[in-house]
Amino acid sequence: MSHKVRPLVTSITVMVSVLAICILMTAQTPTQPILRFTATTENVGSAGQNVRIELFAWSTDVERDQFAKAWTSPEQPVQPAVAADRGGGGGGRGGRGGRGAAAAPAAGAAGDATAANAATPDTPAAARGRGGRGGRGGRGGDAAPPLPVIPVTPTMSLAAALKKAPSVGMLWTSETVGYAIRYAYRFAQPDGGERIIFATDRRLGAWNSFWKPVGTATPTDYPFSVIELRLSANGSGEGKVSLVTPITVDDRNKSITMENYESQPVILKGVKRQSGK
Repeated sequence: MSHKVRPLVTSITVMVSVLAICILMTAQTPTQPILRFTATTENVGSAGQNVRIELFAWSTDVERDQFAKAWTSPEQPVQPAVAADRGGGGGGRGGRGGRGAAAAPAAGAAGDATAANAATPDTPAAARGRGGRGGRGGRGGDAAPPLPVIPVTPTMSLAAALKKAPSVGMLWTSETVGYAIRYAYRFAQPDGGERIIFATDRRLGAWNSFWKPVGTATPTDYPFSVIELRLSANGSGEGKVSLVTPITVDDRNKSITMENYESQPVILKGVKRQSGK
């Protein structure tokens, strides 16, 4: 190798090594949240516990519309076609079986008692040939009823959509595992405040009593949770969760939300918006 080529190869090798290190360091650097929210729980079994929400991205308008549609217009499975009645074909095979039985007398002299007895009910099925199968063929015309189709409910539809969506944040408590946030959308309010809607793909407190509602209200059976924060212009406020609150779609803002927000119990108090950096 010439003296001119050797330094060039060395330089290229160094550049590739530096680039590889930079890529590795970038891949290992965790994504920083763009916003954080803190709060404490209220009106649940874990009242007074700290809650932290870390948001990495906002959902798009397309995603907002997809979740709303999943709730209002669940895609239904196709009803299977009813199988055609094949009774005629089964009967036809039965007829051919009868002809097979009638062939026995033809093998001997006319009036031969032994040949005649080949088609009698007392003769074993093996000796009667295909005659017995012909009778069963006639019964083959009964078509099996189609399996029932289970309709997809709004709850099933939205749960499936949330499972497929990418994570845009996390909700943390003192529980061992956090909750992935699959939907995050906000609406500006006339007073300078904002409404923020979150949705998790698992129900808060699905496996413990941490989020068990207090009082006499009947808990919802959603396998996910929708959370709504209402914040003032300075970033403080409260939050409510779909633990006992039905879900609906806000026609004006085209987003999933909770029904009758004002009349529902506060679950997150002292909510504060913080910078994510």
